[in-house]
Amino acid sequence: MVREDRRYTEDHEWVKEEDGVYVVGVSDFAQEQLGDITYVELPEDGAEVAKGAAVGMIESVKAASDVYAPVGGKVAAVNGALEDQPELVNQSPYDDGWLFKLEGVKGADFNGLMDAAAYKAFLEEH
Repeated sequence: MVREDRRYTEDHEWVKEEDGVYVVGVSDFAQEQLGDITYVELPEDGAEVAKGAAVGMIESVKAASDVYAPVGGKVAAVNGALEDQPELVNQSPYDDGWLFKLEGVKGADFNGLMDAAAYKAFLEEH
């Protein structure tokens, strides 16, 4: 499932703009590939992150994968629920399983990401 209201990266992160704040998570495809998620490491609240930088990690029964910042900005919030319930990323990757929120994002960075149609085509090619 690919949600139409977000932008995507080739690393399978998604970004959704909500009133000037950008919510970041991993796609349904990514959580399926990872399998049962057992731990999520998130960036520090208030940290400045650069586009493309590794800012966290998701560990599952299969593997550990870095989480990359799809856009640059300042971490405005992290999803603290994932500390005790990392499985939320599996159960609800687009809603309750979001990872962190960024502010101060450049619109050009966001607009440069794949829209839902482009991401679907990317998934079909790979």
